[in-house]
Amino acid sequence: MHLHILGICGTFMGGLALLARALGHRVTGSDAQVYPPMSTQLEAAGISLSEGYEAHHLEPAPDVVVVGNAMKRGMPVVEALLDRGLPYVSGPEWLRHHLLQDRHVLAVAGTHGKTTSASMLAWVLESAGLQPGFLIGGIPLDFGRSARLGKPPFFVIEADEYDTAFFDKRSKFVHYRPRTLILNNLEWDHADIFDDLGMIQRQFHHLVRIVPGTGRILYPAGDAALETVLNMGCWTPLETFGPGGDWSARILAEDGSRFQVRHGDQVLGTVRWGLSGLHNVQNALGVLGAAHHIGIDPRTALQALCRFQGVKRRMELRGEVGHVAVYDDFAHHPTAIATTLAGLRKRVGEAHRILAVLEPRSNTMRLGIHNDRLASALETADRIYVYSPPSLDWEAKPVFAPLGERAQIFSETETLVRQLVTEARSGDQILIMSNGGFEGIHERLLEALAAVR
Repeated sequence: MHLHILGICGTFMGGLALLARALGHRVTGSDAQVYPPMSTQLEAAGISLSEGYEAHHLEPAPDVVVVGNAMKRGMPVVEALLDRGLPYVSGPEWLRHHLLQDRHVLAVAGTHGKTTSASMLAWVLESAGLQPGFLIGGIPLDFGRSARLGKPPFFVIEADEYDTAFFDKRSKFVHYRPRTLILNNLEWDHADIFDDLGMIQRQFHHLVRIVPGTGRILYPAGDAALETVLNMGCWTPLETFGPGGDWSARILAEDGSRFQVRHGDQVLGTVRWGLSGLHNVQNALGVLGAAHHIGIDPRTALQALCRFQGVKRRMELRGEVGHVAVYDDFAHHPTAIATTLAGLRKRVGEAHRILAVLEPRSNTMRLGIHNDRLASALETADRIYVYSPPSLDWEAKPVFAPLGERAQIFSETETLVRQLVTEARSGDQILIMSNGGFEGIHERLLEALAAVR
C-alpha cells in the first residue's frame, strides 16, 4: 500500500511514517518545514519528502492519504484531496487500526514531561527484555529513533491532547485506547484550540473513559486539575505518585540526580542517573508505577533508570567550546521553562552563569497567552536573550521588562549569536529553548564560539 503523509516531519507523523515503512508500506510525504532530526530519520529510512503542500504531490494518487493536524482547508493539497475523492484518514486513526488494535498500549499524557516519561518507560521495558514498540515525540538517546514496531504485546506511546485533524477535533489520544495510562500533570496549553483549562479537562476525561477496568491510571498525588478530571467519573484502578503518593521519592541530591524510591512503606532502592530536576524524579515515579502494572520487578526498573541517557532536545548538551556549554531544550511553556532552568541551576550551582535563550514559537506562545508568566519563569537565569521576529504577534519589550537589564530582545538570530559570543565567558551555561529548529542556532553558536576561542 502507498501512503502519502501530509505534515510528515512533525514528531508524531514522522514516527508514524517510520512505523508504516517497517510494516512494509511504501511511504511518501509532504511538509512545509523540513528540518532535522526528523527529516534525516525519514530520508535514512528511504522515505521521499516533498517541500510544501502542493496538489501535484498527490500524483500519482496514493492508496490512502494520512492527514496531519497542521493541515487546513484552503491548502492546495487538502482541496485536491477532497475534490478528487481520495481515501484519507487521520494519523491517530490509521495507527489504531493498523498497529495498536492488538497491543497492550502504555500511554503517557499530560502538559509536561510526556516525551521524557515515554522514553523512560520504553527503556525500562526494553531493559526487562520485552522489546516494546513505541512512538514518541522526540528521539530517546538509548534507541536513536522516535518510533519502532517492536514485538507484541507492548507498545509505548506519547499521548498528545492536541486535536486529531481538520475533520476530527477530538484529542489525538482518544484513538490510542491505552490499558496503562500515566497522567503527568495538567495545565492550560494549546490556546489556539482550547479556550480554557475546562476544555482540556473534558478531553482528558474522554481518555479516562476508555481505559478498561483491568487497566491502571497513574497520576500525581494532589494534582487538582487531574483530580477534577477523575471526579467526572473513573472506572479504572488508580495509583498516585510524587509526595504523599503510592510511589514516592526521598531526594538524596539537590539537583535530582540521586534519589531513593518507595512504594508505600517499602524502600525499593536508589536511582543515580545523569538527568537533573525534580520534575524528572516525578516522571520516573510514574514510569515505575506503569512498569509495575505490567509485571516488571521494580528493582529491574530502577536499574534501567540508572542507565537511562535521556532524550534529544531535552537538556541535551550540544557542545562545549572554551568551557562554555551549549544546551538544547524543547521548553516552550512557562512551567517547563522554570523547571528546566531550576534543574540546571541545581546542577551547576551559583558559581556558573546561566544564559537563557528563548524563541517564543509555539502557537500558545505566539498568541501571548502566557505573557504574564514568562518573565518570572526566566528569573533563575543570569542573562536572558529573547528572539522576537517581526512576525511575533506581541511586543516583547514590556513582557520581559521586569527582568531589567538582564533581558535583551533580538529580531534576528544572527545578531543574537554575535551578542552571545561577545558576552559568553568561561564556565557559562547557555540554555537554548524552542520547540522548533530555531534557524540552526545551536550549531551556528558553537561554530562562532570556536572561531574566537
